[in-house]
Amino acid sequence: MDSKQVLEMVVKAADGRRAEDITALKVDEISPMADYFVIMTGGSDRQVQAIANAIIEKAHETGLEIGSVEGKNHAKWVLIDLGDVVVHVFREETRQFYNLEKLWSQAPLVNLSEWVSD
Repeated sequence: MDSKQVLEMVVKAADGRRAEDITALKVDEISPMADYFVIMTGGSDRQVQAIANAIIEKAHETGLEIGSVEGKNHAKWVLIDLGDVVVHVFREETRQFYNLEKLWSQAPLVNLSEWVSD
């Protein structure tokens, strides 16, 4: 899978678990870390864990290697390293506090409308 296919898989899995405010930043030209950062919000600790689990499950189904998963037990901020796609699943207050969109504001936003239900 190329990084755009991984991005699509992540967005669809997250949307299937009703992740809110899913945002993807194309960071490949400003950081050697990844091609995309995906940022989303879960309404409760349980939902954050469900979103993270759905993404991890889809990654396993597709044979995608998972570099690491951090923060899953605390469910305030779960980071899933999928190589060229790094996923951040936040609780709302934690997302506002760290404000990754502002930190990486020079990265262009990716249009996710075709993968997210209304």
